[in-house]
Amino acid sequence: MDLKIDVGDIIAGIALLLAVYANWRNFTLLESQKKLNQIRIENEKKADLKASFIKHGKNGYKLEICNKGNSVARNVRLEFPEGYGGIFMQNEIDSKFPLESLEKFESVKLIAVFTQETKPNHTVKFIWNDEAKKDNEKIVYPTR
Repeated sequence: MDLKIDVGDIIAGIALLLAVYANWRNFTLLESQKKLNQIRIENEKKADLKASFIKHGKNGYKLEICNKGNSVARNVRLEFPEGYGGIFMQNEIDSKFPLESLEKFESVKLIAVFTQETKPNHTVKFIWNDEAKKDNEKIVYPTR
C-alpha cells in the first residue's frame, strides 16, 4: 500500500486542526460566560449600603445612609464600633433603626451636630439582610 500525501491532504489536516481549536475555544468561552452570568445574578440580589455626611443649611450636617445596591436591604441595623461621639441624637437613632427596609436608591438621614472637638470621621457598621445573604456586614468611614 502506497501512501501519498498531496496538498489537499495537508489542507484538510490543517482545517481539521483549526476546527478542533475553534470548538475548544468556544467551549472555554461558554464556560467563562456562565461564570460571569452567575456572578451578575448574585450581584443583582445584593444590597450595598453607603454613608456620607452631607451639608445641611449653613452649619449643619446630616449622615445620609443610602442603598446603592440592586436589592432591597431588610432589617437594617446601625452600630458605631468606636461610639457615635455624641454627634447624633440617640432618640433619633432609636426611632429610625432597625429599619424595616431600605429600597434601591432610597436613603435615610440622621442629624449630626459637630463641635470643634469632634473628630472629622466616624466608623459606622451596617448589618442587613438581602436576597443574597442574611446578616451582611459592612464598615464605612464617612468624613465631613
